[in-house]
Order: sequence, then C-alpha cells, then structure tokens
Amino acid sequence: MLTLYRTTLAMFCLASILPLGAQAEDAEKAAPAAEAAAPSPRAALLERSQEDAQALERRVAKAEQQTLQAGNESFLALWKPANDSDPKGALIIVPGAGENADWPTTVGPLRSKFPDAGWHTLSVSLPDLLADSPQARVESTPAPQPDKGTGESAPAKDTPADANANVAQATAPEADTAQSTDAVEASEHNDQADAERIFARLDAAVAYAQEQKARSIVLLGNGSGAYWAARYLSEKQPPQVQKLVMVAAQTPARVEHDLESLTPTLKVPAADLYYATRTGDRHAAQLRLQASKRQKDSQYRQLSLIAMPGNKAAEQEQLFRRVRGWLSPQE
Repeated sequence: MLTLYRTTLAMFCLASILPLGAQAEDAEKAAPAAEAAAPSPRAALLERSQEDAQALERRVAKAEQQTLQAGNESFLALWKPANDSDPKGALIIVPGAGENADWPTTVGPLRSKFPDAGWHTLSVSLPDLLADSPQARVESTPAPQPDKGTGESAPAKDTPADANANVAQATAPEADTAQSTDAVEASEHNDQADAERIFARLDAAVAYAQEQKARSIVLLGNGSGAYWAARYLSEKQPPQVQKLVMVAAQTPARVEHDLESLTPTLKVPAADLYYATRTGDRHAAQLRLQASKRQKDSQYRQLSLIAMPGNKAAEQEQLFRRVRGWLSPQE
C-alpha cells in the first residue's frame, strides 16, 4: 500500500512540473519571433535638397557628377569643363530656393552653354534652410476657468480677485516680451547656421575650381542663390573669386541682412541682372542701385532683361548673351 502511495505521489509531482517546462520552452521560442516582429527605428527623413540630388544622380551623366565635402557633410555638384584649349575661368552657379543644380531656368541652361564659350561650369546644390523649417509653437498659459456655480472665473485659493487681475496684467507684457526675444534669438541662430553651412559649400566649390587650374573664378547666383553668393563675398571676401553675377536676385525671408545692405559692401565687380518687365524686380533693383551709388568707387552694374513667358528658349539665350558680354566685353 505504501509503495502504491509513493508511486501515485511521484506521478502527481511529475505531472505538475511538465506544464512549467513546456511553458518555458514556448516562451523561449516566442522571444525571437517577438524580437523580429518589433518595429525597427525609422530612418531620418532626407532633406528635399538631398532627394533632388539623388534624382540628379540618376538623370545626369556620371562624368559630370562631383561629390564635394563641406565640413562633415558631402554634397553633389555638376561639373562641365570648358570646350577650349585655353579656358577663361570657372563659373560657379548657385541655384535659388527650391531649385537644384540643373534647374531648367537659368541654372541648367547657363551651365550647359558656357563651356562652349570657354568657361568651366560648376553648379552646386544648397541645403534646406533652417529658417524655412516649421517653428515650434509657444504654448500660452491657460486662462482661469469659470466657476461652475457662478459662471465667473474663480480666483486662486485665499487670493483676492483684484490681486489676480493685477498679477495677470503685470506679467502679460513680460511673457510677450520673453516669447518675442526667444523668437528673435532662434531666428538669428538659424540664420547664422544656414550661412555657415552654405559658406562651407561655396568654399568647397571654390577649392575645386582652383584644383582645375581655373585662372578666373566667378560666382553666379540665381534668385535667393544670388543673395547667398553676395553675402558670401561680403562676409568672407575670398581672394580667389574675381566677379559676381546676380540674376533675378531675391532676399530670403528671415535673414539678418538684405541685398540692399549687402550691395555697397561688395569689393569685386558685380553685375545685377533683373527683369525690367516685372514690377517687383524692377523696384528692388532700383533700391540696390541707389544703395550702390552711396558707395565710393563702386564696381556694381545693373543690366536689364525682358521676360518672355511665351518663348523660354529665347529668354535663356538673352540671359546667356548678357552674362557672357559682361564677363568678356571684348568678344
């Protein structure tokens, strides 16, 4: 009887242990599956300019693509050597906001046409601007909630209502001033960060042009690219760059200096090409011209263009001839 009892007890104990072992085994099998099913960290989104560069890499001939290094980041530039045994120099083209290094207006046509005129062309791509990125919204302090019984705003406990009103009136201007100061400081920080990043790319472009033994280097900016080219020459004054060409120049939003204030500070000959048939462009160009006249020995010159919406090819040919004539007046 005792033997039967012991046998029954042993079988009972064994039966109680087996499910635990099976559960552990199932858990071990499920762990790798759970790890595989867990979502991997999402890769950071590319800048729009990086996506444009990738599209150009698929479309433009490999022989024209150059990867340049600016600080800790690389960027795409498009290079076309001059079709001449004695090149006149290198034209570095700076596109405007929303444009890429082979943009069909101004940028692409000029980079393709000037090699036949004896000029190397190097068209760079600019990064997205921090100043254009969405700004964080500043949360305001919620207003006092009305008391459910009376429908009036309930003052803080043990604090007179008129005291709350006085505090609110006194602190509101301070809060507005603090928020305004923060916004200004953030804007200035973004502007400086954008300038440093763009200047690093222009430094790399100038260095590459020098490596190609270009005897003359000219910066040509289109739209807001003209602003960054002018600001680069104004602030850094690189001795390697001899001239500046601005086409349909525009000052970006939320920057420290505008083109009107930059124009008189330029130390190199500058050609400002604007479309006289566009009222806004004509007015802005007039202000830049007036500012340049206040500067002694100014080497600033304006050239007017005529917009031809129905004939883009003729408009681009007009632009090419005006730029070429200013760069090489003897031709």
